Amino acid sequence: MKSKAETFVGFAVRAGKIRTGQNTLATVKRIFLVIVCKTASQNAVKNAEKYARKHGCPLYVTETAELAELIHKDGVKIAAITDKSLAKAITDNAAPDLKRLEVPNKSENSDD
Repeated sequence: MKSKAETFVGFAVRAGKIRTGQNTLATVKRIFLVIVCKTASQNAVKNAEKYARKHGCPLYVTETAELAELIHKDGVKIAAITDKSLAKAITDNAAPDLKRLEVPNKSENSDD
């Protein structure tokens, strides 16, 4: 049985309120939630942190399933939710499928 978080991620997919891939996220104007796969490379996680910091939104990592399984799209390691209410619904129901990651502040010279 699907969890509530998985269901809301599915709603975002069907509503077209999700963007996937690091290059795509660079072009998105408004992001309300960044999700990174538990199998993502360290570089992908750093990029996810950068997007979360840039848009002032939470960053979550998958815990139980891979991100590609959640959104039914092969090879996806990073995704962004572009709808505020769907992002809130996902974060409110995140456990146990998603875990919040703290986004470190970049005070040193950064290109954000």
